[in-house]
Amino acid sequence: MDAAKPLQLVLITGMSGSGKSVALHALEDAGFYCVDNLPPELLEAFVAVERTHEARQIAVAIDVRSAASLPGLPQRLQVLRRQGLELTVLFLDAADDVLVRRFSETRRLHPLSVRGSTDQRRALLEALKLERELLAELREGALVIDTSHLRAAQLRSEVKALLAAEPHAPTLVFESFAFKRGVPLDADFVFDVRMLPNPHYEPDLRALTGLDEPVAAFLAGEPEVARMLAHIGDFLDHWLPGLARDHRSYVTVAVGCTGGQHRSVYLVERLAQRFAPHWPVLRRHRELDVRLAGPAPASQARTGAGNPSASAADGVHQAP
Repeated sequence: MDAAKPLQLVLITGMSGSGKSVALHALEDAGFYCVDNLPPELLEAFVAVERTHEARQIAVAIDVRSAASLPGLPQRLQVLRRQGLELTVLFLDAADDVLVRRFSETRRLHPLSVRGSTDQRRALLEALKLERELLAELREGALVIDTSHLRAAQLRSEVKALLAAEPHAPTLVFESFAFKRGVPLDADFVFDVRMLPNPHYEPDLRALTGLDEPVAAFLAGEPEVARMLAHIGDFLDHWLPGLARDHRSYVTVAVGCTGGQHRSVYLVERLAQRFAPHWPVLRRHRELDVRLAGPAPASQARTGAGNPSASAADGVHQAP
């Protein structure tokens, strides 16, 4: 193995039903050697073995299936970091109502579920609450991906794009979204732009998006939009150096409007243009991406079906 290039380790963790199996498969496709449901006690030994094999990229999934061993995992990760590993912790999350629906559709038990409960929904919500508590320390400082509205193909692309970003400076992820569909769980900063002039009320612009030139021209001509853009940009200019000094790998900036189609999309595009010369930048448009992916098929094939080690089939819709 090239001594100048450290071993890259990706730890995939997060909520049961959030898509961890899909993420692990994406890394396997990208050339990583992947292990699912590795006991935390074996992590250091596994890394040591892979070093002798001159591995360059490895990925492991560790989650609440190893609940008894989770408290010691953050300390193990610190030890590995001190050994010079390039370590990324990828935490997959989703809204509770989405996770409940995914478990209901797959008819699989949550790893923390108590068998024989008469109120399955209540039992599942209690299991999810406990799971969040057990994983809270791992989520802190991890790269969080909200899979609530993602299809499997979208999640695979998202994982590959994030891990391909420059690792030596915080990567800025600018995301547009619709408030009517909820705030992204992975957002570090959320900006509400619903008070700005809305192209939705212009008949010629209603069917277009913030990616289209007529909408961009309309919004560019509005002083309030320019002021909002400047304020968000100045805020990030001030605080990003501090986040970099705090060794943050990713900063997700979410910009929301009513429908996630015009104003938020336009502002995300302009912010990405402003910061791209100085920082690694990724952009995503949650509602537009969902619309382009098309409706989910009535009968969903789930990742992990037939795989006893997959939890709740990991819940992200497979592409038709």
